[in-house]
Amino acid sequence: MSTLTNRRIVLGITGGIAAYKAAEVVRRLRDRGADVRVVMTEAAQQFITPLTLQALSANPVHTDLLDPAAEAAMGHIELARWADLILIAPATADFIARLAHAHADDLLTTLCLATPAPIALAPAMNQGMWRDAGTQSNIALLRARRIALWGPADGEQACGDVGPGRMLESDQLAELAAAAFASRILDGRRVLITAGPTREEIDPVRYISNHSSGKMGFALAQAAVDAGAKVTLIAGPVALSTPERVERVDVQSAQQMFDAVMARADDCDIFIAAAAVADYRPAAVAADKIKKQREEMTLTLVRNPDIVASVAALRPKPFTVGFAAETSNVATYARDKLERKNLDLIVANDVSVPGLGFNSDDNAVLALWRDGEMSIDARSKTLVARELIELIARSQHLQIA
Repeated sequence: MSTLTNRRIVLGITGGIAAYKAAEVVRRLRDRGADVRVVMTEAAQQFITPLTLQALSANPVHTDLLDPAAEAAMGHIELARWADLILIAPATADFIARLAHAHADDLLTTLCLATPAPIALAPAMNQGMWRDAGTQSNIALLRARRIALWGPADGEQACGDVGPGRMLESDQLAELAAAAFASRILDGRRVLITAGPTREEIDPVRYISNHSSGKMGFALAQAAVDAGAKVTLIAGPVALSTPERVERVDVQSAQQMFDAVMARADDCDIFIAAAAVADYRPAAVAADKIKKQREEMTLTLVRNPDIVASVAALRPKPFTVGFAAETSNVATYARDKLERKNLDLIVANDVSVPGLGFNSDDNAVLALWRDGEMSIDARSKTLVARELIELIARSQHLQIA
């Protein structure tokens, strides 16, 4: 089944009896992973309530062009830009006429004129209205503007007539919506990524950490989303904006990251452990700030849980990718970690090289798996991330039938 993961669809509902079917259209689009926002004409609200569509879409329903509250939240121009596709289902003869002649007298027609996204219409009307010369002339105008017509189907209509004019079924519309987009290498896959450092408290003002900025993990999250995946990003303390269409979970310590990962690991297809997790934490955390009294202070450290090894030990386990930040013997240490922790792939880099690795915008890595390896020369972390996501998708473990 084609997917709509990470796709943003505006579903426009106009005032015909087939409007009741829009509820099922919303469900089928969301079943395939789409984020759906509903826009209703005034007439559509006479057939089905906005509250119903709000509950099914999990988003506010938009109804008025000049609603100050709606404009403050997501204005009509922003909504037009937000959409990857605008689907009008049902599309009445009246709406088709108004759109064909570029009217902008309500929210839905205004969105259609303002959006850069493709538009698809699912016509629904009496067979006589569909066959009318005026309607067919309007359809020709819309086709000339590259607006897609999905349907109508033949069959019995609400008025008792039989003929063309029935709106396509919800499953058919969802399949056509998915087919409107080019397939992507991770379509429908669920990807869990860790990023950034962890902080291990010593007392209320001090902690143990490392130089990780989180940039590599965040770049991987963006690349995975762009490849069609549903991405959850578990982030340590970093100063980075969340990539669009990514679910973010913020944590501080290694134990918190471990708990967040293990709570989600059974529900992912791919796990990428890009975070620089502290190997040790203080055995005890002081309740108050430790005063500077002696020339020396001794800390007792204990091991933190091994996140990537714990995920790799699951049965069944997701495709598990580890990272190895090394300062010498990079390939040797990385391959040992790959085998010792039962990973499917490991990405190693030399963090001692100036301008690469921690805190930088660039990276150079060596990806290793059991029977091969691939080098990625120095380039932006964005480009490195894209190549790594392509490599993961090409793995025999992730081939999509």
